Amino acid sequence: MTTTTITTAKHYIDGRWTAAVNESGQIGETLNPATSEVAARFCEGTIAEGQAAVAAAKKAFAQTPWRHSARVRADVLLDFAARLEAKKELIADWLVTVNGKLRREALGEIMAGVSELKYYAGLARNLFGRILEIEPGRYSSLDREPAGVAAIILPWNAPVTLLVRSLAPALAAGCSVVIKPAHQTSVVHNLVMECLVNDERVPPGIVNSVIESGADVARYLTESPDVDVLSFTGSSHVGKLIAQGAASSLKRLSLELGGKAPAIVFDDCDMEKTIAGIVGGGMVMAGQQCTCVARVLVAESIYEQFSQRLVQALKDLNVGFGDDPQSQMGCLIDMRSRDRIAALVEKAERQEKVLLKGEIPLGPLAKGAFIRPSLIEVEDLNSEYIQDELFGPLLVIERFSDEAQAIERGNATRYSLAASVWTQDGIRARRVASQLKFGTVWRNAHNRLFPEVETGGYGDSGYGKLHGLEGMNDFMQTKHFYFDVND
Repeated sequence: MTTTTITTAKHYIDGRWTAAVNESGQIGETLNPATSEVAARFCEGTIAEGQAAVAAAKKAFAQTPWRHSARVRADVLLDFAARLEAKKELIADWLVTVNGKLRREALGEIMAGVSELKYYAGLARNLFGRILEIEPGRYSSLDREPAGVAAIILPWNAPVTLLVRSLAPALAAGCSVVIKPAHQTSVVHNLVMECLVNDERVPPGIVNSVIESGADVARYLTESPDVDVLSFTGSSHVGKLIAQGAASSLKRLSLELGGKAPAIVFDDCDMEKTIAGIVGGGMVMAGQQCTCVARVLVAESIYEQFSQRLVQALKDLNVGFGDDPQSQMGCLIDMRSRDRIAALVEKAERQEKVLLKGEIPLGPLAKGAFIRPSLIEVEDLNSEYIQDELFGPLLVIERFSDEAQAIERGNATRYSLAASVWTQDGIRARRVASQLKFGTVWRNAHNRLFPEVETGGYGDSGYGKLHGLEGMNDFMQTKHFYFDVND
């Protein structure tokens, strides 16, 4: 590891890095979840920093040429991508240190951000409206404009990708931005921000960032009438609070919230590839991703064989430090999360059938937030193990008798973000996907996400789209201009 020197993440407001707006401010600590040691520090933000950031963003949007300079915005995003890629090794070091994920996951996340920046750089120069002649000589022009000040509130599980997928379309559209990153990964956030804000073509105030461990700044961004758009990624509980708080200002919201992704396994699947895909799709980031496989629905005719092989595959998974090339799954974000998952497994031993109990490792891993994967057999659709987002390396396995029951059980959740169907029959996969109430359905794959392709859920998984052309919609608005040439 190269990140041995403890550094302190700061806010970025109106073109400069700062520890606090009015006073020296409080300093918080960031722990390495794999060792429980202090890895970095961060400046604790307050409403004062939030207010200063919003004021700077509002002023910059109104008074700088940023929103009128599509070619500049495109070039800035392309250079942002180049600098991010050049800095990927250092950022990956820190991402492993403060998040606990595998190094290959960290590098994959960074390169996904690079790809996203390049995609929206291209869209920045292709923001077209339309014009039509209503009657002879009478025209209506529909102009696409940036929405204004955009707030972005981020979680800790993928701080690079989840930042870029909102920041890139916001900047491409011409918005100014205020970001509230997760304090756990704020040092990573600062490194990514440096790849953007050191560009002299970005006017002061166009991009701002305020770190906090609490919710005061987030609440201010939610309620402020000076914030026009808010993009939030996180839990459904917090997303609902944001929706309530934003109602007074009627700001536009993009909410990607919780998930409970089912993987539906039919009896004609390629068993070896399916098990590998489900283990990979469920244990990525130690199960701390909203699109992770959380439920495995298996056809009755292959259930016994499939469940036994899945147990063995999960047993064989090498859990270890993120910077160890032999590791196949890292740790959770903190000890509280580890202990929460351990308690859920203990509870399941009394209420359900535990096929594999994930233990807390001994030895060097015991000091960190490590826990091995678990597999629990559940029949009751009302069980908390089926209905609640558990966010960890804990899979639920269920049986189904036919296609209709597979669809019924798959849809028996208020989370509707993503699902996958595992079958050799392409027609059946398409038929089942059309009846699954999820924003994304993959066939014989899971967690395939691309900058060009929109994602987003229904129900308690939120609303709005991220990635793709529609990913810009929340950051833009349409103005109707009428003119009569006969005048």
